[in-house]
Amino acid sequence: MADSAQVVREQDPVRSVLRADGSLAGDPRRALGLTPEGFVDLYRKMVSIRRADQEALNLQRQGELGLWGQFLGQEAAHVGATMALEPTDWIFPSYREFGMAMCRGIDPATMLTVFRGLTHGAWDPRKFHFAPLAIPVATQVPHAVGFAMGSRLEGSGEVVLVTFGDGATSAGDWHEAMNFAGVFKAPVIFLCQNNYWAISVPLPRQTAGRIADRAAGYGFPGIRIDGNDVLAVFAATRAAAERARRGDGPYLIEAQTYRMGAHTSSDDPTRYRTAAELEAWSSKDPIARYERWLRAEGLLDQAGVDGIGKEAESTAEKMRTRLREAPAPDPGKAMFDRVYSRPSPGFQQEREEFESSLESPG
Repeated sequence: MADSAQVVREQDPVRSVLRADGSLAGDPRRALGLTPEGFVDLYRKMVSIRRADQEALNLQRQGELGLWGQFLGQEAAHVGATMALEPTDWIFPSYREFGMAMCRGIDPATMLTVFRGLTHGAWDPRKFHFAPLAIPVATQVPHAVGFAMGSRLEGSGEVVLVTFGDGATSAGDWHEAMNFAGVFKAPVIFLCQNNYWAISVPLPRQTAGRIADRAAGYGFPGIRIDGNDVLAVFAATRAAAERARRGDGPYLIEAQTYRMGAHTSSDDPTRYRTAAELEAWSSKDPIARYERWLRAEGLLDQAGVDGIGKEAESTAEKMRTRLREAPAPDPGKAMFDRVYSRPSPGFQQEREEFESSLESPG
């Protein structure tokens, strides 16, 4: 008869790759199967998306963007989860997963046209297997479960990752999606980036108990991990994806991290959180932490750090230039072209009236 530890490992492959504190167990270089270049690439991506995030905030402050929601401090969750998936797996993001989109190869300047008010959809989701950013809280979660069910019915083997914050777990959409996924064993990974603040409401004021423990009520496993450890996020996501791909159903990952910036560029976090709290989490910075490990393993030196920093700077500069050069769309085409394949006479009349009301380009 198998011992209890063996049974747990068989039932929950994610727990077998993590310690009790949610960090990666064993030797990462052997356990993850990444090449030396692969380990460094995780660092490169974290540095690049952080620099792009800061540049986007700069652009908003300069009046180039209408709004921006930083993900400063959450880079390990963005990079670790995205890079653990197959390129054909789908991601359903919230509004804060700009870094995940960059990891999928979506042009950051193109993405920023959404926040500049130039487009409602800046990329083809089918090309990148990356759904549009979802602004309303938790609405992307049932979308992801439905898409995962469709993938299973088609036998495509695609796994869906849906990501959200701790505040979204208080929304009805989230619970309905969790229940549906559990009943029908949808191949979906629920990734909660628990950054401890739902705008100005702290976690203890909106959530009783651990978010990861809620999964059991819907009939599938959940785990709390160190969301500032990029290797732990990578390992947990990959194991959950392999489990889902085998037909064993959904998994909930609660990645504990921290929102070091404001909720959005319209928010002032100094009104509701303390400097001491921010300082404590700043010492757990996911990039600095991973850089120390890479240096200790002989995978990265100062020249490498400097070179990656310059690459990130170049990416940010190009993003800024391309965004500012992006042409304004034709309002008529943007509003009317994608509504009907065969427009009715009344619809055509509305379009003509709208276009006649526009000012001339001059």
